[in-house]
Formats: sequence, structure tokens, C-alpha cells
Amino acid sequence: MRLGLLSTARINGEILAAAADSERVEVVAVASRDAARATEYAREHGIPRAHGSYAALVEDGEVDAVYVSLPNSLHHEWTLHALQAGKHVLCEKPYSRSPAEVEEAFDTADAAGLVLMEAFMYRHHPQTHAIEQHVRDGTLGRLLAVRSTFTFPLASLADIRAQPDLAGGALMDVGSYCVSGSRLLAGEPTTVLAEQVTGPTGIDIAFFGTMRFPGDVVGQFEASFIAPQRQSLEVVGEDGVMVAHAPWRTDWAGEVRILRDGGEEIITVPTANAYSLELENFADAVAGTAQPLLGREDALGQTRTIAALYSAAAEGRSVAL
Repeated sequence: MRLGLLSTARINGEILAAAADSERVEVVAVASRDAARATEYAREHGIPRAHGSYAALVEDGEVDAVYVSLPNSLHHEWTLHALQAGKHVLCEKPYSRSPAEVEEAFDTADAAGLVLMEAFMYRHHPQTHAIEQHVRDGTLGRLLAVRSTFTFPLASLADIRAQPDLAGGALMDVGSYCVSGSRLLAGEPTTVLAEQVTGPTGIDIAFFGTMRFPGDVVGQFEASFIAPQRQSLEVVGEDGVMVAHAPWRTDWAGEVRILRDGGEEIITVPTANAYSLELENFADAVAGTAQPLLGREDALGQTRTIAALYSAAAEGRSVAL
């Protein structure tokens, strides 16, 4: 699969490393709005072709698929351009905060027979599969609650994640993992409540959400650009509690434990590169040998929840989905 990188964003480094370890994926092109920047980036990373515009890359006949790593506000626009040019798309999370945009994108992909996948790399890691399987198998008994955090101090307010016109914000960035993980384990929420702290640039610099799921399961999370760096996932059942200390960024140190009856059990998880697994799944889906792990229904459920949480925070009330 010949892959083009739509931007020179820092996250590209993870995809470049994953492609370098793959016998089935080759990064063949990169684009920037600055032709000199694209040329320099291509030279630094050994990429054969550089394009001085995003449009030139999506029209490149030697590119099979595009990785969209642009700021959040540009995800939908350039995903559509790529799909309309006949390219498969792996779009960095979160795809959008608009359910209508998600529907339009997947309608476009389906009509053209193309693969569109949202890039939540943690979902591909064996640790995530193990956590999900323990919940499905009833290891913890009936599910009661899911609590999660993902926080770190943003180094600069000039960062794109702090820019409202680029759809920045703590919920759209780190909070999207907490929403995704809660939904994976508990299903789609029925109602949400939320509080946000607005930062100097106007984005939610900290976001706190509560989601009620079927079966009286409650999910609570904290996402922040001002709190110290930390991440966690706590899954509470009637018979035990499962705790993951590095559920989202599995390259950070951590472990998974099940606590019950005064004792604890450590869950052994194989070492793996989540980005490599994500890229291999995308390549398999493009080749038609597997289904994408993350498709329309997951992307739509994710976006509907994020939109409802923002509405709840803005309106100061419970919002039904």
C-alpha cells in the first residue's frame, strides 16, 4: 500500500516508524502548504516525493491511501478531497465534532468502495483487547462504572490544540480517548453531563464529563491541558475492579491489575506497537482481507458523544443522545 502523508505534523513520526517495520506499507509522498518544507521533510525521512499543496498529494496517481494528520478543523475537508480523488483514508482522531460530517464522509467512502478509518491507535493494542475481553467475559461481574483520566500541561498556548479556529480543546484531544474507552466498555451513552474550564484562547483547557450508559453504568472522566501528566482507566464491577495505569499511551510505563477480595492479579499483556497494528489493520482493510477495526458506527457514536458533551457544558444541563 502506497501511503501519502497529508501534512508534516509531529504525529507522522509514529506512522513513518510503523511503515518502516512493515513489508506491506510504503510512505511514498508527503505534502505541505510550503513546498520547501515538504521537500526538506521528504529528504529528512527518505520519502520519494514532496508536494507543495495538499491538493497535489491527493491527486497523486502513485498514492493509494492518505494519512490525514492535519489540525482537527481540516480533517473533514481533506478527507472528502482524498476520498473524491479515489484514495483510502486513515484520519487522525478525533475525526470531527459534527455527526453530519461523519455521516457524509462514510457515505462518500462507501459509495466509492473506499476504506475510511479513524486513527485511535490505542484500540489496536493487545492491552485494550485484554481489558475489553475481561469485561465481556464477566471477570468483574456486572459492570457498574468506568472512570478515566488523560491530562498533561500544554507547553504553549500557540499549540494548535489551544486554537479554537482549529477545533482545539482538551475534550477533542485527550478527552476523546476517555470517551472512546468508556464507550468501548459500556456501549453508547444515553445522557451526558459536563463542566469545562475555558482557557485564555477560548478552548476548553480542562473538561470533566459524566456519561450514563444502559444498565445503570456511569462513566466519569477528566481531560486537561493544565493538570500534571497522568492517564488512567478504572473499570468497576460488582465482583472486582480493573485498573490500567497507561490505557491510552501504551508507550508510557504502566500495568493492568484486577483487585478483588483483598488481593490483586496482574494481567500480562504482550509488548506491541499500537501504531504498527493500526497501520497493518488499515492495510488489510484496503487489501480486502480484513474489516477495519474502527468504522462508521464507532466514529458516529464517538462524534455524537463529543457533540453532546460540548452541548451539556455550554448549556449547563443533561443532554440526551
